[in-house]
Amino acid sequence: MTSSSVSSLLRLSFCLFILQVMNIGTCHAATRIYHFKVQTMRLTRLCQTKEIVTINGKFPGPAITAQEDDNIVVNVINMTPYNATIHWHGIKQKLSCWYDGPSYITQCPIQSGQSFTYNFTVAQQKGTFFWHAHFSWLRATVYGPLIVYPKANVPYPFKKPFKEHTILLGEYWLKNVVELEKHVLESGGPPPPADAFTINGQPGPNYNCSSKDVYELEIVPRKTYLLRLINAGINMESFFTIANHRLTIVEVDGEYTKPFTTERVMLVPGQTMNVLLAADQAIGRYSIAMGPYESAKNVKFQHTSAIASLRYFGAFPNSVASPAKLPVFNDNIAVKTVMDGLRSLKTVDVPEDVDAHLFITVGVNVNKCNSENPNNKCQGPRQGRLAASMNNISFNEPKVSILEAYYKKLEGYFTLDFPTVPEKSYDFVNGAPNDIANDTQAANGTRAMVFEYGSRIQIIFQNTGTLTTENHPIHLHGHSFYVIGYGTGNYDHRTARFNLEDPPYLNTIGVPVGGWAAIRFVADNPEQMKNVIRSKG
Repeated sequence: MTSSSVSSLLRLSFCLFILQVMNIGTCHAATRIYHFKVQTMRLTRLCQTKEIVTINGKFPGPAITAQEDDNIVVNVINMTPYNATIHWHGIKQKLSCWYDGPSYITQCPIQSGQSFTYNFTVAQQKGTFFWHAHFSWLRATVYGPLIVYPKANVPYPFKKPFKEHTILLGEYWLKNVVELEKHVLESGGPPPPADAFTINGQPGPNYNCSSKDVYELEIVPRKTYLLRLINAGINMESFFTIANHRLTIVEVDGEYTKPFTTERVMLVPGQTMNVLLAADQAIGRYSIAMGPYESAKNVKFQHTSAIASLRYFGAFPNSVASPAKLPVFNDNIAVKTVMDGLRSLKTVDVPEDVDAHLFITVGVNVNKCNSENPNNKCQGPRQGRLAASMNNISFNEPKVSILEAYYKKLEGYFTLDFPTVPEKSYDFVNGAPNDIANDTQAANGTRAMVFEYGSRIQIIFQNTGTLTTENHPIHLHGHSFYVIGYGTGNYDHRTARFNLEDPPYLNTIGVPVGGWAAIRFVADNPEQMKNVIRSKG
């Protein structure tokens, strides 16, 4: 070999070495590719066969799995007659807000026969999340788990469980859910209760024609299991328990918590929770139960619980299961007990200095109804029309995505003046702001709020009694937040106590019945101006 050849080889080797060094730390990240077909299928539940919308003909839908910092690519083709989008609930979408999925917020819906590719990275995130449709009520059947595991050789902060199982809690309607939502919006009345609750798509033996529609979980004695709980329901907050067993909470909304052991938990729609289950009981069968938490008064809801089965290996298949005991449907103390027990695993860096103090009321209004056909259009209380609101503004869905309108400077699609008031100046009468205590009318509009990058935000959510008080689920897209305080009644800055040491870090919270919740976060997600705050209503 000539000296010039040796020199060239050495230069090539050096260049390859440099490239290898540059790739250290990124070579372990993978790209996970999935293909979603939004399609219909025939399903028999509760004595009736109906057509439902699914992903790839599965109900619940297929699981997406990845490791922290992996890239996820999902090719979606819509083969149904309905519009559709997919939201990746809890994923922060750093620099990829276009793929977050809320229709008319970050994208226009995927129309029938069209396709769309979601491409995002689960940057510095791990834990239990889920995906669901974000158009109409399609999410009643279009949902599935999204599990992000820690990087290789990174352990859990607890002893590794023997096995893991994912449990999705849902609501099931016999009617076509798209037509059902359309009817609710047209009527101005409340949504009808679900015909059944489901555990992994199965209602269990408490419902008609459902004795065999039971999800069964088999476990080995003296082993510990990790259960990934996901409330994929639309409207109902849900209690969950297992007969004769205790649950140890170790993660909520993709963030580790200090272990907290309880007999039952409550998940609001959109919330995820990891619990450890010790198989420490006698060999046999035990009921798993999901039931309603309904805190509002004079509201119709499904009372019948969904039941699944926990069977120890070696138990007789036909043995009688020990019954699970759920709290009464309006047990606020059971909910508060769990919330009080949630703490971040370690001391956290909560913003102490705040750049923006926001005070946001959440509730349900009754708007006046001036329809020429009041029997069909005015089915809310006092012959009015129900409207969920924040600071007395009920959202109007635009026809162009807000994010597109913002960047293309399109006029008239939204207003950058979401109304806020100083937290220290709000006056209340019986849980409702003075200025609306005697007027339940909400304004309508498409309002937005923009923050400077790095702003430290504090929001006080005040649950109002305009119509009735209830536990209000709130979900923030693009960010998680520290829940630094909460309480019953009206928020008072003079007496409110904040936890700035180890508050839980969540993306979904239930604002207590007739009470308040305080959150803080840093607006550090570039281009994520569409931080959607979603309230049930």
